[in-house]
Amino acid sequence: MKFLCDVHISFKFVRFLNSMGLEAIHVNNVLDGYHTKDATIAKFADEHGIIVISKDIDFKNDLLLNGSPKKLIKVSLGNIPNKEFQDIFLNEMNKIKSIAQSESFILEVNPSGWTYIILKS
Repeated sequence: MKFLCDVHISFKFVRFLNSMGLEAIHVNNVLDGYHTKDATIAKFADEHGIIVISKDIDFKNDLLLNGSPKKLIKVSLGNIPNKEFQDIFLNEMNKIKSIAQSESFILEVNPSGWTYIILKS
């Protein structure tokens, strides 16, 4: 699995994903960095089969309305400690890996738990 973390996802989380043997990059290290427009991020992710991880509601809206980015993990947890976010993510890793095989999906995590929406399998 490959992940592209949006600007509000910490570099520490990117390092965490990489330490688990996953491939993760931060948007600040590709394209136009933090100046990159959402549409460009989505297109890049779709072209490379990458899952976008973002706190930005615009990505969810764009996926539902326009079909891009095709694969999205939407984080709706507010400002929680990195370790807590890592633990929440790690606890769902098997489910994330399973759903990541789908062509298009939204995984959303909020204080109540995870919501899974598979748009195309």
